[in-house]
Amino acid sequence: MPIDLLVELEPVVEENLNRHLSMAKEWMPHRYVPWGCGQDFADTEEAELEAWNPDTAPLSPEVRAALEVNLLTEDNLPSYHHEIAARFGREGAWGTWVHRWTAEEGRHAMAIRDYLVVTRSVDADELERQRMAVMESGYDGGDRTLHEAIAYVALQELATRVAHRNTGRRTGDPVADRLLARVAADENLHMVFYRSLVDAALAIDPSAMVRAICREAMAFQMPGAQIPGFRRKAIAIARADIYNLGVHWNEILGPLLRHWRIFELTGLDASAEALRDELALFVSQLQADAERQADRFAKAAQR
Repeated sequence: MPIDLLVELEPVVEENLNRHLSMAKEWMPHRYVPWGCGQDFADTEEAELEAWNPDTAPLSPEVRAALEVNLLTEDNLPSYHHEIAARFGREGAWGTWVHRWTAEEGRHAMAIRDYLVVTRSVDADELERQRMAVMESGYDGGDRTLHEAIAYVALQELATRVAHRNTGRRTGDPVADRLLARVAADENLHMVFYRSLVDAALAIDPSAMVRAICREAMAFQMPGAQIPGFRRKAIAIARADIYNLGVHWNEILGPLLRHWRIFELTGLDASAEALRDELALFVSQLQADAERQADRFAKAAQR
């Protein structure tokens, strides 16, 4: 009889939901924004003194790119909510988690946008145009199985945590660093929740879960990849060592694969073994590519 993972994981979801609620800290987005820096924006293009000026923006272009990508990714929350509600349901512990996760994620875009606008760190008009474009395109997680969906979100939540934390450290602004550390703390708790579901699924249905982890690890892409100008911004972010191949391996993929002991598990079926062999080759290539990228960036910096 096929395993109904949604049903099998329900007690695990409830246990980890209770754990999450016991550890999550209440925080107020408006208390992380330096409102005293605020200045009105012009209602007309003629008011040049009130228009945004990139030369006076307090953040470097690389950090600005990272914050824009981070924020525009967070902005697609309605699509993400639809995705997980459709996959996990809106009843019982699963449903409670879906709504709690959505409520927590909603704070991130609020606080980051307010910070960027108040400090005039970005062109607010262009940011709004991009928000509209991103939300109009939405997000489609494809036809992932439940196994693949929980593997993906575990990877994605850790990647998001790392992206926010590394961005904060490179802002040079204690206010932004504090804000992004707070956002990253939320993302870490979300990652722990999903990582625990993967742990349980590996015990319930190991071969299917290993196949899912291998597929998602090799095809991983952040949900903000459809952001206008994403490739150009991603290159700037990589050069700043905020998120690049080395960061992806050393801080996201490597730690999770080791946590799940992917290359140590025994008793897998033939298809899971085959995909694990593919993953091993992928990891080897990723590490080599990360070294080459780091060398290329170092040489470019010297020039």
